[in-house]
Amino acid sequence: MTLLEPQGLIQQNDTRVNLIGLSREDLGALLARWGEKPFRVKQLWHWIYHRGETDFARMTSLGGVLRERLQAECTLTRPTIVRTQRSQDGTIKWLLRFTDGQEAEMVYIPEDDRGALCISSQVGCTLTCRFCHTGTQLLVRNLTAAEVVGQVMVARDTFDEWPSPIDESRMLSNVVVMGMGEPLYNYDAVATALRIIMDGEGIALSRRRITLSTAGVVPLIARCGDELGIKLAVSLHAPTDAQRNEIMPINRKYPLAELMAACRAYPGASNARRITFEYLMLKDFNDSDEDARTLIDLVEGVPCKFNLIAFNPWPGAPYQTPSVARLERFAALLNDAGYSAPIRLPRGRDILAACGQLRSDSQRERLSRHKARLAAGLADDHGLADDDAAAT
Repeated sequence: MTLLEPQGLIQQNDTRVNLIGLSREDLGALLARWGEKPFRVKQLWHWIYHRGETDFARMTSLGGVLRERLQAECTLTRPTIVRTQRSQDGTIKWLLRFTDGQEAEMVYIPEDDRGALCISSQVGCTLTCRFCHTGTQLLVRNLTAAEVVGQVMVARDTFDEWPSPIDESRMLSNVVVMGMGEPLYNYDAVATALRIIMDGEGIALSRRRITLSTAGVVPLIARCGDELGIKLAVSLHAPTDAQRNEIMPINRKYPLAELMAACRAYPGASNARRITFEYLMLKDFNDSDEDARTLIDLVEGVPCKFNLIAFNPWPGAPYQTPSVARLERFAALLNDAGYSAPIRLPRGRDILAACGQLRSDSQRERLSRHKARLAAGLADDHGLADDDAAAT
């Protein structure tokens, strides 16, 4: 198997074009080169993203000649489910594999009649936050737009939610870009995927039901608000630069003063559309009354609310979870200052699906070995399997 590497990403050398992840403009350009009329874009988009069709032959509103050409020259490739784990509380975690053999995790968190899908933006993560299990896995690569939107499509396949239901009836009611990776470090691919997800003639998820979570990549926060208009969540986790520097290296590049300024200026932020500050409670580190008061001063002038998260332990973690009494006291101080600050109950802990617990076995070294095999002309259909065997 020979592989291509567009934009630094290894993909199968299937000369067919994967239509999943193409913008409307790119899809239109492809069909225009074939001499097709512009209305074919809308028809094909409807089949792919509204109906979730995986077989060009069943796209009966398209002419037979076009269907045959699509079958010969294009694909509708989604990620492959490698493993499914179900928590006692109903949370579901999938391990997904992409065409180059790399893997990432995706989580579904159910509520009574709906649920949120937590999708990943990278294989691994570049941030190395000390409290996060994902951060112990070095960044392997960014996901493509096809791999980001493909996660939503795989979940739709699993729950049989095709054609696209209206918001009031769908189980997959919300999407949070809060899985593996920092989405703003993969902005272009994530933005393309989210535009597809929000497109009213396809997956049709309202922008008010999509949240992007960032650790604080300040230069791209305004762009996210201007171009996408989605909800913003910020992984804050500490009220001072000294504390945040210790647990989140990104703070040394974008300190709290810059981050708060970006949040105050976030396009569309208001009391009706508040920014969410994720605050992971770490015992004897950021959970004191003084920390709460400092936090209140820090966010002054930001239309915001808090999600207080009791630390979710993982093997080898350097922190502990505060007591329930301490969590409740911290929440009460924020509430008294006028901020919503629910203590978010952990979901999926028994399958390592809670916040900060996602991780796959994909490694940089494996990717490098495969690239070397390609350069040497040694890769074939068993190349990745050979690398797997060598790594065990």
